[in-house]
Amino acid sequence: MAELENNDEIRQYIVAKLGCEQYGIDISYVDNIVRMQKVTRVPKTQPYFIGVINLRGEIIPVMSLRNKLDMDDSAVTNTTRIIIIKPETGALLGLLVDEVREVVTLSEEDVEKVSYDNGRDDANYYVTGVGKYKDTLISLINVNGIISD
Repeated sequence: MAELENNDEIRQYIVAKLGCEQYGIDISYVDNIVRMQKVTRVPKTQPYFIGVINLRGEIIPVMSLRNKLDMDDSAVTNTTRIIIIKPETGALLGLLVDEVREVVTLSEEDVEKVSYDNGRDDANYYVTGVGKYKDTLISLINVNGIISD
């Protein structure tokens, strides 16, 4: 019986690289992962929105996760991917990342939660915790926090 309770605490994350840092996105939000493609710019949007893509007839806005997290831009390479997520709000959204690494499984013991003392600090609001996997640390993205702005 105790074994079943532990299974409820296990989550899978897609690990994406941004520069030399690794970020985990809860796999339950991930709809698709696609190679970089032509992005059509949209005027007068937030600086972190790079535009929209046409994915099988559906128009999907694409956000640079680097820009959203106040990181410098990087060049698009062969490893650049767009992770299509479906947040609880229902509309699909693309997150541009440098590279998609792997899927990892983390239990609750592997995750150190981030605490917020002063209300809402944007930089920390985007991360729910830090996962320990093998010998690396993975910042776990708060998908609803990222898209709420």
